[in-house]
Amino acid sequence: MENNLEAGNASQGNTRSTEDSWFRQFRNGANPLMARYAYGVLFAGVNLFGWAIRDYGIRVLKGVKFAGFHECKDGKDCLGAQGVLRVSLGCFLFYSVMFASTVGTKKLHGARDKWHSGWWSVKIVFWMALTVICFLIPSILPEIYGEIAHIGAGIFLLVQLISIVSFIKWLNDICLSEKYAERWRVYVAVVAAASYVICIVGIIMMFLWYAPATTCLLNIFFITWTLVLLQLITSVSLHPKINAGFLAPGLMGLYIVFNCWCAIRSEPPEETCFKSSHARTADWLNIISFVIGVLTIVIATFSTGIDSKSFQFKKQAVHPEEEDRTDHVPYGYGFFHFVFAAGAMYFAMLLVGWNTRHHMQKWTIDVGWTSTWVRIANEWLAVCVYIWMLVAPVIFKSRGMEESTMRSEEVRDQHTV
Repeated sequence: MENNLEAGNASQGNTRSTEDSWFRQFRNGANPLMARYAYGVLFAGVNLFGWAIRDYGIRVLKGVKFAGFHECKDGKDCLGAQGVLRVSLGCFLFYSVMFASTVGTKKLHGARDKWHSGWWSVKIVFWMALTVICFLIPSILPEIYGEIAHIGAGIFLLVQLISIVSFIKWLNDICLSEKYAERWRVYVAVVAAASYVICIVGIIMMFLWYAPATTCLLNIFFITWTLVLLQLITSVSLHPKINAGFLAPGLMGLYIVFNCWCAIRSEPPEETCFKSSHARTADWLNIISFVIGVLTIVIATFSTGIDSKSFQFKKQAVHPEEEDRTDHVPYGYGFFHFVFAAGAMYFAMLLVGWNTRHHMQKWTIDVGWTSTWVRIANEWLAVCVYIWMLVAPVIFKSRGMEESTMRSEEVRDQHTV
């Protein structure tokens, strides 16, 4: 009996010690790979909070007086669009502070690594305090932040675009490498063919849904030009000097077709070039589009934040013994928080339709002519970046060969003299 009690007490002691150990790891920081998911969850919560303030803030906070709200008409516009900007500003300040305090971190188990990976109770209270402060500042400050957020959101789109194109090119290079080319040939062919089929079906459906009449000239132009761009990136990829295959242009085709679809879906609701449907179906489409939009923001921010290697303009030589060291951080903390700070500006622009004075309907995201043209510009820029990534190595290689030839000719002339 006594042995059983002692065993039970020992088991409880071990459980408590394990719980204490996990608590200390959570508080003080021990796993930066898990910390990034915590930041992603926090960012998703901020997105949902901003949406709730925009769609339901007026109903819930009606009659509540905040500093600066008296400058807006009845407090409605201030609580709707400005509520989103205030939530976004608090999130931006939080990740900016995290960026400033963790940029340049290289070693694990240091003070800055522990601050990045742990101390969540302190950081959550800090974020809540920043959010509350942003709801107590005069209205002019969120308006100024809203104008600056246009630039920050544009930077986020550019960073995200480069990350996506770099990933597609990296995946294509892996599949075409000598190690995997023969083994993955069938899978690559299937994925490439499926990508092109989805692209063509998507283009046909956009013609049917969003260009039902010849008067829808703008939508016809958007869709037709997307088809032209798909043909362009395929032709460049299959050029003999590049020979990138079908996988990369197929995946890029999915990306640009998706951007075209998002651009047309972002057109104002009064636009007549839409297939007529029942109101209930439209409401469900808005809700589904909203959920997909929020998930896309969070996933894009998370995946881009851990992809700092795509933005190293000059690859640094790493010795084998240094490459195998386990005390280096697994990703760039500073870049990670920089992307989240820019993502805070981006989700604010989506929730207000890139117009801080724009009244958005419930369960809508990224709606308005500004949103449409931003999506279209992002699509065209993605094609330019992709083509440049394919063409640049060929151009620089040709220049390098020309310079090498010129140098060899100079050396030969000198020996001849």
